[in-house]
Amino acid sequence: MTQFLTDHGVVVAVVCAAVAVLYGILTTSQLLALSPGNEEMQRISGAVQEGAKAYLTRQYTVIAGVGVILFVALIFIQNISVAVGFLIGGILSGSAGFIGMNVSVRANCRVAESARGGISPALKVAFRGGAITGMLVVGLALFGVAGYYGLLTSAFDKTPKEAVDALIGLGFGGSLISVFARLGGGIFTKAADVGADLVGKVEAGIPEDDPRNPAVIADNVGDNVGDCAGMAADLFETYAVTAVAVMLLGVLTFQESTAVALYPLVLGGAAIIASIIGTYAVRTTTGNVERALYQGLIVSGVIAAIAFYPITKWMMGDLHYRGTGALTPPSVTDLYLCALVGIGVTALLFVITDYYTSTRFRPVRRTAEASQTGHATNIIQGLASGMQATALPALVLVLGILASWKLAGGGTRGIYGIGVAVMGQLSLTGLIVALDAFGPITDNAGGIAQMANMPEEVRAVTDPLDAVGNTTKAVTKGYAIGSAVLAAIVLFAGFKAELAAADVSTIFRVDDPAVLMGLLIGGMMVVLFAALSMEAVGRAGGAVVEEVRRQFREKPGIMEGTDDPDYATCVAIVTAAAQREMIIPSLIPIVLTTVVGLISTQALGGLLIGVIVVGFFFAVMMTAGGGAWDNAKKLIEDGAFGGKGSEAHAASVTGDTVGDPFKDTAGPAINPMIKVANIVAILIIPIIT
Repeated sequence: MTQFLTDHGVVVAVVCAAVAVLYGILTTSQLLALSPGNEEMQRISGAVQEGAKAYLTRQYTVIAGVGVILFVALIFIQNISVAVGFLIGGILSGSAGFIGMNVSVRANCRVAESARGGISPALKVAFRGGAITGMLVVGLALFGVAGYYGLLTSAFDKTPKEAVDALIGLGFGGSLISVFARLGGGIFTKAADVGADLVGKVEAGIPEDDPRNPAVIADNVGDNVGDCAGMAADLFETYAVTAVAVMLLGVLTFQESTAVALYPLVLGGAAIIASIIGTYAVRTTTGNVERALYQGLIVSGVIAAIAFYPITKWMMGDLHYRGTGALTPPSVTDLYLCALVGIGVTALLFVITDYYTSTRFRPVRRTAEASQTGHATNIIQGLASGMQATALPALVLVLGILASWKLAGGGTRGIYGIGVAVMGQLSLTGLIVALDAFGPITDNAGGIAQMANMPEEVRAVTDPLDAVGNTTKAVTKGYAIGSAVLAAIVLFAGFKAELAAADVSTIFRVDDPAVLMGLLIGGMMVVLFAALSMEAVGRAGGAVVEEVRRQFREKPGIMEGTDDPDYATCVAIVTAAAQREMIIPSLIPIVLTTVVGLISTQALGGLLIGVIVVGFFFAVMMTAGGGAWDNAKKLIEDGAFGGKGSEAHAASVTGDTVGDPFKDTAGPAINPMIKVANIVAILIIPIIT
């Protein structure tokens, strides 16, 4: 078995990836065979589909223009293999998001129709719709990494090290799509949401998802392009980049280059099978939706944990460090425990994020309670909750890093253990993306039920599903941030290893002025990126507000039901704004990293450290704080502290409006930004050394 996995590890990984894609195809076929509901439901769903497709088509057109320039640049900076890898990564990442989003916007009306039969059938349809995106993300990511590695080593006789170097380009391709998709999608969804809420809820006093609101379709489109396509691109990139980074560290650290290069790929393949099995464990007979979703995650995690040990024993049982025979490499048990540490970190991040963003716990309740004394106290408490929410995740990551680093032997070689831990963490990516995509699907289903005037018993099913979807979206963002930080640490280790190979100093002392300047620039990049993202939402949201006000003013029949609102104009406004506003922030990690690298490698090292540290705290603070504001509003709307129409409710809407670009635009977009900076640093080494 050992020799089989070493000789045929690529085949094993590609077959498992193909199984994930096949699962996506078959499940899509089953989903689309379900009834999409009556004519009105199909009309509303069709408008969402049309808007989402138009937005993503335009977004990918913009990205393609940037991509062509970077493709040509990589040929000269690196080589054609890296440039082709970049192209493959970009195409596969874009495909995962585009296909998954197109399935999600078709699942929404089918969930609403299935809700006529109760919680269980509606849950099944909504989760399977999300699972399609999840399996496509991990399947296409693993297929790209394993397939391109196999092609380079077999057809082009590349060494494992040369092949892995080319794969860094693939990771960069996924990263480029990710930062644009996260940021552009986030600007779109929150601009539409802010405009719909401020004029519809606050000024006109109409319910959420009321068909009289001209921004309601744009809001539903935004849920999909932001949370579905955006998260898909984000975790595709994290999955591919981490696998490549662990492969790179492995071939630089150990003599058995083929085995260590294939090890993370085989782990990923086993985890895909575990994830597919886990999807069938998501079911409920009691109506407890959250428990049903998490039991699928637990089943997948347990199966992956069991499978990891024999794989580690077969592939990593006889390792030797490069350059020395005196040191003892980590044992099979040590590496296996590193993988378990990654799974444990995931579980803890889920629990912690749930605590800070769920209506069941103190942080959200305190924010809702603070709304009773006004808008300012709501904002103060929401900010405080977001800041407090950074402490426990930071400690979890510190303990996870310490444990996996120690298990792998400590020192510079112990970094490999952190890489294995991140691969363990990413073993659950398929189901994590499924949980995230579950959110916009159920949100849209509830909107369709409202706009199509479906019976109250249908809303009694879609509303609880939507509430759980809000929680799963929040906790999956916590997971994405944690995995991004650990992946960035592994990438930084790869950056240092490549510098060492070029005989450049890899010691970054904080009392070195160049390093200190780099640290400050790295921190500045994160803060500037977040600020520009927030401003973009404010400007685009303001344009939507003016448009909705104009329609209400010029078409008084809209409120009386005798005039139809113009949905298309609002969609066009936020589409154009998102494309325009995403360019400059998205280029920050590429341009500034390159400029600093050309000036000083020491400053570049400091920059990467600054980006990782400041990026983590900003991302957690913004996503957790935004989640607390969102669910505080929902808690009040469910009757707490005066309920709808109260002063507390008005204050909570303000908090939610501020929190929306926090949790769905700037915060999540920081994840890919951190990794883009680290990948760019690796890619420009040939021109800075």
